[in-house]
Amino acid sequence: MAWLTGQGRTGQWGTEPFSGLPERVAQVEKYAGTYLVRVAETAEGRVAGVCVLADEPQEYVPAAGEPELYVRLLVTDRALRGAGVGAALVADARAEAVRRGVGLLRVDCFGGGDGALAAQYERLGFTPSGTFTVERPGRPVWPGRVLEIRL
Repeated sequence: MAWLTGQGRTGQWGTEPFSGLPERVAQVEKYAGTYLVRVAETAEGRVAGVCVLADEPQEYVPAAGEPELYVRLLVTDRALRGAGVGAALVADARAEAVRRGVGLLRVDCFGGGDGALAAQYERLGFTPSGTFTVERPGRPVWPGRVLEIRL
């Protein structure tokens, strides 16, 4: 969060750390208890990134109409930028989809700002496949993009 805020990228998740927002804490607890969570670690055992995988998309994303594996969350330690943490987690997600016999891996992301996040997913092998918006009472509409990898 500090890195995003420092970059002036507050439209994606705001400025408050998730640990200080009860709704975000509940979301993370749900993810940990409901979905497949993959944690990437450094050789020293420090968390380098996390990927949360589910059989269905977020509630605000249209269903694919076919079996899929969905990346609900992908975060990496910005101190390790360029070390391939995100690429390793996406490779693991691809392998998990293949293991399950699923031919589609999808993710959604913030579609506003300069589009840098969607571009990063494209560098990781995803192809744009749609857009959506999330209405948020009392706050600006949240623009999103859906990207996919066909396996």
